[in-house]
Amino acid sequence: MVITKKTKKKTILVHRGGKKVSLKKNIKVLRVNKKIIRKKIVKKKEKKVKLVRSIRNPIIEPRAYSWESQAVFNPAVVSSGGRVHLFYRALGEDGISRLGYASSEDGINFDDRLYYPVYSLENAEETKRHWPFTSPARYDTVLYASGGGWGGCEDPRAVLIDGYIYVTLNIFNGWESMRVAVVSIKEENLLNKKWFWQNFSYLSHPGDRQKNWVLFPEKINGKFVIFHNLDKGDPTRVFVSYVNKLDTSETPSIKDAPDPQTLPDHIVAWHKRTRSAASPPIKTKDGWLLLYHAMDKDDGNRYKLGAMLLDLKDPSRVLYRSQHPILEPDEWYENNWKPGIIYASGAVVKDGKLFVYYGGGDKYIGVASVILSDLINSMKTDGKVKLEKNKKLKLE
Repeated sequence: MVITKKTKKKTILVHRGGKKVSLKKNIKVLRVNKKIIRKKIVKKKEKKVKLVRSIRNPIIEPRAYSWESQAVFNPAVVSSGGRVHLFYRALGEDGISRLGYASSEDGINFDDRLYYPVYSLENAEETKRHWPFTSPARYDTVLYASGGGWGGCEDPRAVLIDGYIYVTLNIFNGWESMRVAVVSIKEENLLNKKWFWQNFSYLSHPGDRQKNWVLFPEKINGKFVIFHNLDKGDPTRVFVSYVNKLDTSETPSIKDAPDPQTLPDHIVAWHKRTRSAASPPIKTKDGWLLLYHAMDKDDGNRYKLGAMLLDLKDPSRVLYRSQHPILEPDEWYENNWKPGIIYASGAVVKDGKLFVYYGGGDKYIGVASVILSDLINSMKTDGKVKLEKNKKLKLE
């Protein structure tokens, strides 16, 4: 018996009964006792790379203190002084959102957690007077859609730039007043737990309904870079702006940076509804890694986490995009209060691993991780985003 194997890359000519037989690529040819057997090669499917949750989740839960007794969620994170510092949104019995603080050496066990809020808006008392039904104990997904609260500072994101921690915040003071603001603290004051916050300023304009703007963690060409919109109709582009000052003097109005809630659905990668940036972008050698929230085209009621890579020199340009969600709200603590919510507002890289911190169900905080290079390589394997002209959405 004679068996002959040929390569799959070239067209193969095999003699059979004095004639030449041409076989296409991707076919293995076996000549056994003068009979030709054709066997198609089936490629193994690439395994989808996803975040893996910590077995200690939820890593932070509500406590008996009145200011954080109802919910703790949607954390901001920075790495400094050998520790991971976490600022989380805390919701109390009065329905006001404030910032709590905890830190960890390994990024999972938060052994240092303060019993008091480290930041709150000065108008919290005024907000309480505006709304008589503020208790999240009477939580309703329609009436209390903003995480169960009726005012305060919500959903922080944090970056470290030139010795300062900048925290962007959603400022909610009723449905007619939703704006993005920023506040800062010196890195040395953070490390010494001296909560001397400074330079509070609004970034979005009065009357514009805006949420979830994030800062890039470094200046580009000497300017701050603000991420505004995931997708205004062209999935190969995102919208960023470059400003000299963190105030409203150079930031776009809602006409140029429309509220994502007002944009129509359309399918991009695995999702039909793009929501917002999750955590601030992370710089890698392959591009800016941006995690974002979106809703599946087949599962439209649940927040899921996507990932994309942006060009380092032109961060408005999308290079690669994961073709599947990298984290989905499947655990009990992601469905316990407000079902189907993963809100990943903080991420850091530690020893080559990406740690993502998120609010689960608008009540708890969890962490999930993945080897950073594995995630990036999987996006590159999924395929490069085609830089072709797409039909843009009409924006009023």
